[in-house]
Amino acid sequence: MTRPNPNPNRLTLFVGVLAAAAVGLTLVSRAIEISPIALAPIYMFSPMVAGLVVCLTRGIPLSDVGLRIGRARCLAASAVVALPLVGVTLPLAVAVPGVGFDPTVDPLPGVALPAGLPGVAVTFGLVLALGTTVNALFAFGEEFGWRGYLLWELAPLGFWKASVGIGALWGIWHAPVIVAGYNYPSFPTVGVVAMTVACVSFSPVYTYVVVRAESAIAAALVHGVFNGAAGFVVAYAATDDAVLGELVASPVGLAGVVAFGLAAVAIALSGTPTLSRSFSSGEPVGRG
Repeated sequence: MTRPNPNPNRLTLFVGVLAAAAVGLTLVSRAIEISPIALAPIYMFSPMVAGLVVCLTRGIPLSDVGLRIGRARCLAASAVVALPLVGVTLPLAVAVPGVGFDPTVDPLPGVALPAGLPGVAVTFGLVLALGTTVNALFAFGEEFGWRGYLLWELAPLGFWKASVGIGALWGIWHAPVIVAGYNYPSFPTVGVVAMTVACVSFSPVYTYVVVRAESAIAAALVHGVFNGAAGFVVAYAATDDAVLGELVASPVGLAGVVAFGLAAVAIALSGTPTLSRSFSSGEPVGRG
C-alpha cells in the first residue's frame, strides 16, 4: 500500500491564507500607525485560521489533525518539557565569553516573592500556571496550524523532514514582526534568518510531544511554557553586546538552538517515533 503524499493544493491554500494574514498585518499596522508587534497576539491565530480553512473546505476531520485531548499523561508531561530546555539554555548563554549571570535581576517585576527556595518554587509555579493557560491559549492559535493540520499534511515525509519543513515555514511566518524589531531589535533582517534557524531546531521537540500525546494541544503547552520561561534567560544572561544578547545568548539565539538541538539528538538516539497521518488516532506509536 502506497503512502499518501502531501497535497499541493491544500498546502497552497494553507500558505496562501498565511500570506494574506501577513500582508493584512502589515497593511493594518501602517494604516493605524502602530507596530506590527502590538498586533502579534491577533496574528498568532492566523495559522489556526489557515488550518481551519483547509480542513473545513477539504473535508478533513478536526480530530484527525490533533484537535483532541489525546493521552492525558503525555499532555501533563508536555507542560513541563520546556523547563529543562530553558534550564539548559541559561548556562549555555552565560558560558559565552562577554556574557555574565546577573543574580540581582527581578525575574517577575512587581511580584513579591519569598526568599530562597520557596521563591524559586513560586516563580516556577507561576510560569507553569500562566504558560499552560493564557500563554497556551495564544500558542494554540499557532500550533493547530503547525503541529495540527500541517503536521498531518506533511506526515508522509516522516518525522524529521516534516519537522524541518514545519520549522522553516514557522520561522518565515514570523517575518512581519521580526523586521519590526521582535526578538532581534538590532538585527531586523538577519533576525528573520535567526528565527527560522531557531524554529527549525525547536520543531522536532514539538513534533515529538504531539506524536506522543496524540494531540496538538501538547505543542501549545510546550510553546506556552517556553514563552514564559524563556524570559529568565533574557533576564539573567547579562551583556551590553547586541550580537551576544540577541543572536547568541538568547533563547531564540545560538544558546536556544544548541539546547533544542541536544534534545533532538536525544530523540534520535532514543528511537524516533513513527509519524503517520494517524498520529492522533489513538493507535500505538512505533519507532522509526
